[in-house]
Amino acid sequence: MASTAAGRSDVSGWAVGFTTFAAVMLTMVGVFQFFEGLAAIIHDNYFVVGSQYAYKIDTTAWGWIHLIWGAIVACAGFALFAAKTWARIVGITVASLTAIAQFLYLPYYPLWAMLIIALCIICIWAISSVSSDDVAGY
Repeated sequence: MASTAAGRSDVSGWAVGFTTFAAVMLTMVGVFQFFEGLAAIIHDNYFVVGSQYAYKIDTTAWGWIHLIWGAIVACAGFALFAAKTWARIVGITVASLTAIAQFLYLPYYPLWAMLIIALCIICIWAISSVSSDDVAGY
């Protein structure tokens, strides 16, 4: 990378773009989960599960889990805008845990859960595809 007059290296456009993309996507996933949880709490009969699944959790309990976890994921997305190493670690961690939680949510709302899992995988890829040195000046 080329150096500027102040001695700092130029920031890669790809690094900034991927980090910004991941921050926006994590924030959106968190907001989606928040409202998904809110819907499950307000109208718990909306989500119906078949009887053939190995695990069964009350819909209202899932609602509270998604509501609280969605707020945490959205905060992690906002923290990722700071481009700090700790925010990248938190972002990858919450995206991984969100994907696992959505996998367990498949019996209740399969298409939505698969969409959120895909978005989490894209976020993990975007956060980990650039080094923290690339976004240090961002």
